[in-house]
Amino acid sequence: MTATGGFDAAATAGVMAASEPAAGHGRLTAVRIEQLTKRYGRTVALDTVDLTLGRGITGLLGPNGAGKTTLLSILATVASPDAGRLSVLGFDPADAAERVEIRRRLGFLPQDLGYHRHFTVAAFLDYVAILKEITDSRRRHAEIARVLAAVGLQAQARHRIRTLSGGMRRRLGLAQALLGQPELLVLDEPAAGLDPEQRLRFRELLSGLADDPVVLLATHQVEDVTAICSRVVVLLGGTVRFAGTPAALATKGEGRVWVADERHDAAELSWRSGDGSWRHIGREVPPGARVARPTAEDGYLVLSGAAGRVKRGDDGETTGSRWSRRRGGRP
Repeated sequence: MTATGGFDAAATAGVMAASEPAAGHGRLTAVRIEQLTKRYGRTVALDTVDLTLGRGITGLLGPNGAGKTTLLSILATVASPDAGRLSVLGFDPADAAERVEIRRRLGFLPQDLGYHRHFTVAAFLDYVAILKEITDSRRRHAEIARVLAAVGLQAQARHRIRTLSGGMRRRLGLAQALLGQPELLVLDEPAAGLDPEQRLRFRELLSGLADDPVVLLATHQVEDVTAICSRVVVLLGGTVRFAGTPAALATKGEGRVWVADERHDAAELSWRSGDGSWRHIGREVPPGARVARPTAEDGYLVLSGAAGRVKRGDDGETTGSRWSRRRGGRP
């Protein structure tokens, strides 16, 4: 275990075999979604979504309310679509028997796992392992030790869950999802609450999963996507607006990103970098401005329309910067 109580890199390497690099969409399709629709009353959470997933890690980006959690819940067989077709690892979740087969191969981390506060860490994992049909006690205890080592929680095995920090609870949630080495991992904001070192260990853990499972990772952190995902999907307003590589997402910002010594009024979104220069996103680069190479985050902001939604106030500040200052952040 690390000195800071984070993921144990040595233990992770010892218990999880390294997989070959993910090739992403080019691999055999493991999940196929066709015209998937889900409504909650008058709200359309998913609107005729078409998507395929292969083995490897796919990042799912989108603002709050885009439909990410709904999509993950349907893939995890927690919710059912109102229309459309879905195949997961060759099984149809609409069929009760095949739905059980999906769950036998599934690891799921929702946003709120709902821990029983009186469980200890080890007892909770033992309970989940039994639900996953790991009935042999010797194998179950070995599996619990494996996932505890992978997420760096060995020292907390006998601690009650109510005594854990938020970051430790998130790591416990990841540990229960890893039980049984699932073929499909569905993770909703798995790195939320992790400190920078733990986030790096998390990336290392996912990158080294044995047998190259299908991993769908929903996150607001574009840097996590560019670091470990071979493919990224952008979900906006319940529809898939982009599916491709992180490099291809970056190209969505071409011709719309520039840097300058001062803030430009023509920018839809701008912020000051650590070196004192201003980075801008707008509809077009002004004459004479220094064109910048767009990042995946730039491409996502352009694609999502986030830049256009930031309004400049009478004082010249963006609404986003004023909010950040009220919250104690940097402009």
